[in-house]
Amino acid sequence: MFKRYADFVAKLRVPSGFVLVATFAWLSRPSVSSLAMGVPVSLAGLALRAWAAGHLEKNRELTCSGPYAFVRNPLYIGTSLVAAGLVVASQRWLLAVIFAAVFLFVYLPVIELEEQHLRSLFPDFKSYEERVSKLIPSLRPELGGKAFRWSTYRVNREYEASLGFLAGLGVLLLKVFYSR
Repeated sequence: MFKRYADFVAKLRVPSGFVLVATFAWLSRPSVSSLAMGVPVSLAGLALRAWAAGHLEKNRELTCSGPYAFVRNPLYIGTSLVAAGLVVASQRWLLAVIFAAVFLFVYLPVIELEEQHLRSLFPDFKSYEERVSKLIPSLRPELGGKAFRWSTYRVNREYEASLGFLAGLGVLLLKVFYSR
């Protein structure tokens, strides 16, 4: 039953993102001060996502370097930080509830599905899983591995997350400008 649900919500991950963006644009009530507090949090999330994308060799090797030495799912943590920053910037608690619900009911099952795939693809995943937490970064990382590579970042198309963030920030700035 869980697998069917996870497969179903995995297909909804991208469309739900577009619905979230529209909801965010409609409900947000940003101010200059809320932007000053929220944008740095989102930028930290984007930086984490970029760092992770520069290490991730999808389906070719088990990635244990960079942020993957601290936590197994840095891309999702980065996404959560981006969302948290946007929620702060939006000044709407309802958006926090919506983002949390999407993370709980869409992203967590997808994370489990992805980890099942990694277990089947990489025999070393079990050992990695025992050493590195799924979502809570370790203060004692498993150091080593390869260095960040811009070419890997580009192959993973992580720049699209930055473009999406810039579009969201643009909406917030327009709302601040036109609310004066």
